[in-house]
Amino acid sequence: MDNFELICPAGTPAALRAAVDAGADAVYLGFRDETNARNFPGLNFTRQDVADAVDYAHARRVEVYVAINTYPQAGNLGPWQKAVDDAARLKVDAVILADPGLLAYAAKRHPDLRLHLSVQASAANVEAIRLYRDAFGVRRVVLPRVLTVPEIAKLNAEIDIETEVFVFGGLCPMAEGRCSLSSYATGLSPNKQGVCSPANHVRYEQRGGALASTLGGFTINVFGEGEQAGYPTLCKGRFVAGDGVGEGPAYLFEEPTSLNAMDLLPELKAAGVRALKIEGRQRGKAYIAAVVRAYREALETFAAGRPVPHIDLQAMVEGGTQTTGAYTRGWR
Repeated sequence: MDNFELICPAGTPAALRAAVDAGADAVYLGFRDETNARNFPGLNFTRQDVADAVDYAHARRVEVYVAINTYPQAGNLGPWQKAVDDAARLKVDAVILADPGLLAYAAKRHPDLRLHLSVQASAANVEAIRLYRDAFGVRRVVLPRVLTVPEIAKLNAEIDIETEVFVFGGLCPMAEGRCSLSSYATGLSPNKQGVCSPANHVRYEQRGGALASTLGGFTINVFGEGEQAGYPTLCKGRFVAGDGVGEGPAYLFEEPTSLNAMDLLPELKAAGVRALKIEGRQRGKAYIAAVVRAYREALETFAAGRPVPHIDLQAMVEGGTQTTGAYTRGWR
């Protein structure tokens, strides 16, 4: 197998250029609407932006993937089908889809368009992956972040399409494609409208000497003086469970932490993984450039047969802590 393909996020044209210049093999982006799972104000690309992005990337031998990875709303398929049509027209290198109906549409209308299965589809076993391959011609599957490296190796031994895994960025305790927490608090779904913890529902307020963060009117966290205040994502809030007697607020779902699997490059290579994905389309170009550059250095060192270097990315992680997530569960 050739060296890993490094897939990097781009939430804006400036971030795309930063990713390309820092060493990405491919960048992934979304249109400026609800068809992608990072549908936030100030992010994403117009159709002309995508055309310009393709020109810039292709001139530097970098590919462009468009994430159309939310689920079409009942009775309103138009925006999602148009996104597929426009991606094909703009000659992107692949589209990243989750919905079976949209995959069927793309396969029928654009048979030459390369299809990648989004992590939002949560395909994590041989039968599911083969179904997407046989029914729609999917060429690559982005694996959900719940598998260990040995499980990924076993999966790759039994399938004949490429696998892509996340190696850096945010973690989510929910099964991809099935998050309902933000929908409960705000009425907007990460999987339909592409909005997790939308900014217009976020408020910060002083409560004595503490700073409280709220989402949709719900208190998500209260930070003491000098404590770093995070963004109020409901799954990473501190709550009192049960009667709360003798216990203070705790992180019930997940503590703020970041995935960093750089040390696992040899294991992921041996497991048959084709592509490594950095999360963070909502991040700025400085973050993108720093993380992509670090991973490019690590990959080149590894490809040259030398040990994977330790590169300090502490300043880029959420909550100040890093983890290898499920990848090393039970064996490291």
